[in-house]
Formats: sequence, C-alpha cells, structure tokens
Amino acid sequence: MKYFSTRGSEQVLSFEQAVLTGLAPNGGLYIPTNIPSLPSNWETEWANYSFTELSHAILSLYISPDEISPADLKQLIEKSYSTFRHPEVTPTKRIVRENGGKEEEIFVLELWHGPTFAFKDVALQFLGNLFEFFLKRKNAALAEGGRQVKEEEKHKLTVVGATSGDTGSAAIYGLRGKENVSIFILYPLGRVSPIQEAQMTTVPDANVHTVAVKGTFDDCQDIVKALFSDHEFNAHHKLGAVNSINWARILAQIVYYFSAYFSVKRQATTPALQFVVPTGNFGDVLAGYYAKRMGVPMSHLGIGTNENDILSRFWKTGRYEKVASNVMVEDDSEEAVGAMAPVGGSTDGSQAGPGVKATLSPAMDILVSSNFERLLWYLAYESESGEGEARRKAACATVDGWMSKVKSDGRVVLPTSVLEVARRDFVAERISDEQTLDTIRKYFTSKSTPYVVDPHTAVGLAAAEAIASTPSVSPSTSPTQIVLSTAHPAKFSEAVNEALANSPGFDFESQVLPVEFKGLLEKQKRVIEVPRPEIELVKGVIEKVARKETTTTEVGGDASL
Repeated sequence: MKYFSTRGSEQVLSFEQAVLTGLAPNGGLYIPTNIPSLPSNWETEWANYSFTELSHAILSLYISPDEISPADLKQLIEKSYSTFRHPEVTPTKRIVRENGGKEEEIFVLELWHGPTFAFKDVALQFLGNLFEFFLKRKNAALAEGGRQVKEEEKHKLTVVGATSGDTGSAAIYGLRGKENVSIFILYPLGRVSPIQEAQMTTVPDANVHTVAVKGTFDDCQDIVKALFSDHEFNAHHKLGAVNSINWARILAQIVYYFSAYFSVKRQATTPALQFVVPTGNFGDVLAGYYAKRMGVPMSHLGIGTNENDILSRFWKTGRYEKVASNVMVEDDSEEAVGAMAPVGGSTDGSQAGPGVKATLSPAMDILVSSNFERLLWYLAYESESGEGEARRKAACATVDGWMSKVKSDGRVVLPTSVLEVARRDFVAERISDEQTLDTIRKYFTSKSTPYVVDPHTAVGLAAAEAIASTPSVSPSTSPTQIVLSTAHPAKFSEAVNEALANSPGFDFESQVLPVEFKGLLEKQKRVIEVPRPEIELVKGVIEKVARKETTTTEVGGDASL
C-alpha cells in the first residue's frame, strides 16, 4: 500500500514515510492509493476477535508486511493497548433513550478508557510506538557491521503539535519516554481546562515540553503549520505531526467501528446500524467513512456539531465556509471580541477566536475541519471522469483548487452533484449549548439507565435523536444507533456540573471523578510560557531545547520568553 497527497504530487510514499512526514509539503493530507477490500469471510472469521486481533487484521490491509512484519505489528498493537483500563479497549454500553413516552435502544461506544481518558488515546498510543519503532530501525541500520554511530548522526524526530486540550495530553502520554523523540505541545494559555493542563504539564519525562502561548488555539495551530512549511527548519529538526492530519491516527480509529459493529450486532434487537459522531476536525467520523467503504454495513454516518457548525452547514447548503456568509464578523468587532470569552465562566477552555463561538464542547470549537479535505478528495474523484492515474491527478487538482479558495476567500461552494454524493453517506445536525445541557440532564435522570456524559458525547446523543426523527434519512428502517463517546465526563467538569447541579442525588466527586484525577492539580508543573503568538519565539524554544541550553521548570519559576 502506498500513499499520496490530496493536493497532488508525483511522489508516492510508503506507510513509514507518510507517518513520519505527517503533512505533505504542498499542504495536502496523505491518503492510501486505494481502500482495501475485506476478506470474503470477515464477518464470521473476525466476529470473536479481541480488539488487538481486529487491529492486526485491519491494519495489515494498509501496511505492507515488507514494511512491518506481522510479528512486529502484533507486538506494536499489543504494547499500545496494554495501557487501557478496559479489557475490550473500546467497549459499547447499552442505554435507553426516552422519546415521547417510548423507550428506544441506543448504544454508546466508550472511547475514553486510555491513559488520558479521551478517544485520542486509541490512535496516539499506537502512533507513539510507531514513531519509536521506525526510528530504532533506522538507527540500527546505521550501526550495521558494528559501526559506532555518533549522537548527532542518529535519526531523531521533533514532534510538534497544537492542542485545544485532549490531543496534547494524549500525544504526550503516547510519546513520553520514547527514544530519539522530543515532543513540543503548544496550547493557548488559560484556555484549556485545569485537568487538561495538568495532564500535559505534570509529565516529568525529559523529552516532553509544553509551551503555553498567550493567544488562541487557532494561533497555536497556525504556528505549527508555519513550522512545517518552513522547509529549512523542518529539515533541520525533522518535524513530525501528531495532530489528526497524520494518517496513522485515522487508520487506528477505523478499528473501533469494526469492534462496535461486532459488539452491537450481538446485543441489538434491530440488525441495521448507524454510527453518530460528535466531531469538529472530522477525523473521528472520517475513520467511520473508511470502515463503511471497506464494507462495514451501516446507514448514513451521523455528524453532530456544536454551534460552530461548518460541517452541518456544508451538508445543508454545499458551502464549505469558515463563517456563515450572513454572520461574518470583523476581527476587531464587538461580536468577535465577545466570542473570545469563556462560556459562563467555564474553565473547560474556550478555544474561540474571531468567527468561532465559545461553547460547552470546546474540543469542537473550530473554524475549519482539517480532515474534511480527505473526504473532499473522494468526492472530487467520484465527480471526475476517466480512469487510473489521470483521474487521480484530476481529483487532486480539483481539491487543490477548492482548498485555495478556502484559504483566499474563506469559503468554497461545491457543485450540487458533489453535495449529492456527500449526502449519500452522511447526515449532519447542529446542537446548541442549551440542547447539550438538556441532553446531559436527560441521560443522567433516565429511569432505565442513568448515565453521565461529557458535553461532546451529549452533542452526539442529541444529534442522534434529531437524526432518528428525520424520515428522509432512513424511511424504511429504524437503525440501532451507536453514538461515539469521546471523553470521560470528568474532563469537562464545568459543563457537567452546570447541567446536573440541581439534580437530586448527583455528586460529582463520588459519581464521576476518577481516582487518577485526584491530586493531579496539586502536582508540580513544567511549562514554557510564550508571551505572543509569534513563530520566531516558538522556534527559539525548540532550538534552545535542542541545544540543551534550556529546560522546562516548575510553575512559579517558569521558563518564559
């Protein structure tokens, strides 16, 4: 299996090259040259596989044994998921939705049983082990024949990422202590929750560096993109990506769609299934698209967005635009400045900036969905005529044109024919903060199956209910819905407490707070503060650390610029 950029290039990469490169030099995202077919007997052969066995079967379809042997891949997978608290890794939980006096069966796919209690652990535990595996192999090749390899000759990787909270901690826990890997995570100072910040800044491993930037998440993400685009800096420091632009993250997430399919099929009363995914950057639901294309039987993939609804607006209008045309705001306007403030004093970490509304589900507060470009490529490919390489190149050129429009104009309007193809596989719903709070209350106060969810999962549950009541999506059947639960509710305590403060019998500490979080806020922190969102300041941090001229220090005597 080979990989190429969504924006076109003569270069076709191996899996290892695609993973270590992360973002294509032309700004595109790597995708496989083809989506593999499943074995004819997969439904019977894989039905009772464990999560690690399923991972091995699925990942082997995308990774050539010439690159990673079956035995090595098995070892990597087992190592990655040995860190999870649940034996099923991503278990499903059956709950009941009360709808108009009726009880409806629904399943929640719990993706937060990893080290940082977030779905991103599923991919980032694997990606961290992949990075280490590839680098060790490269360095072993240098030492063949007993040659003494100098430290400066070794293959190393400097991982740089931006986070709105969960990606940073999951990446750090995936890469902490890894040989020949340094990781720098940028986050907006004061705009992530205390728990999220503590998970990142209390990790003592010497290869971990947290950088608090005085600015927004978009500022942090812009700096990371600029670092990757600086060819000289990138080549010197050998930058690697952990954000969901890295193909390995999407690949690892495909597995839990198969796992949930087999689990729910054993329990559901209705055989038809539908996945509903709360999403901002589109990576989690994109993995479901690959699973669907591979052959997992499912109806439309449901997308739940919060009030930052670039995705739901696209499925309604065909316009992919950063801000809805009728509510465009100027950067210095009163409305834009107001959007910067946390919602209701929330400490869950507003990521909002101009054009982005701060919500109770901050991980989904985005302007542009990074992974949507991968889906756009498949939509473009279906709209092109021709065969083989010529058709692939035409699709790449189309995507390059679309993304150029988004960059220059903030929007692109896709042809109606393309929108119709998109609607074949997806349906999207926008969920407000009020609906989010109501949904948290609804499932906690359920008489049948009381259940506490975080605000992002609540967006998914509310979207699922809205989709279930839309006859045009599934006119002849009522599929059993599986909602992806992306984070433990304790990670978003403000929203959960706001929703349930007046609910009889609710006690956050005894019912929600994991033992792993107790005392976390009191631990010593290591963080470097950057006073302005300027790329040169962040470059300076990385270069100083690389030269071992500075290290992070405890809060109270922080390393600052």
